[in-house]
Amino acid sequence: MAARKDQVAGPGKGSECNCTTLRKASRRISQLYDTALAPSGLKTTQRAILAQIGRSEPTTVGELAEALVMDSGALAHTLKPLERDGLIAVAVDPVDRRNRMITLTRRGRAKLAETDALWAKAQRGFEAAFGRAESEALREVLRSLISDDFAAAFGNVLSA
Repeated sequence: MAARKDQVAGPGKGSECNCTTLRKASRRISQLYDTALAPSGLKTTQRAILAQIGRSEPTTVGELAEALVMDSGALAHTLKPLERDGLIAVAVDPVDRRNRMITLTRRGRAKLAETDALWAKAQRGFEAAFGRAESEALREVLRSLISDDFAAAFGNVLSA
């Protein structure tokens, strides 16, 4: 039986699509970080949300979604287990009742602190595998990809 190309191509082979390759890389790194964070009971996405709330609290769902480059609806869904587990508090904004203000609870701060050493170990693993200088360069390139300037330049091509 002849093997099909898509069956033979491993994770490092295949598509020349930038989006597909970035998504594959993101999924692989998330899997590795999830494994590192497993003893805490948090996933990488949950830790990232808690860390961002800690840096910007109090914050609204919209502000948090923008900071994380996420859709507000998807973020709201992801916040529910964190609220259920008592890691975050969601309250009506007294200034604008349409908004919900999000803060870390004491338990959320403790959970985030608990994950710090696990996250640091994952960071060391990434840099050991990829290289310290390469990791710094990659973060810089990725920051440019999430910038408004990049989105505008991309949009300019689409509208031309």
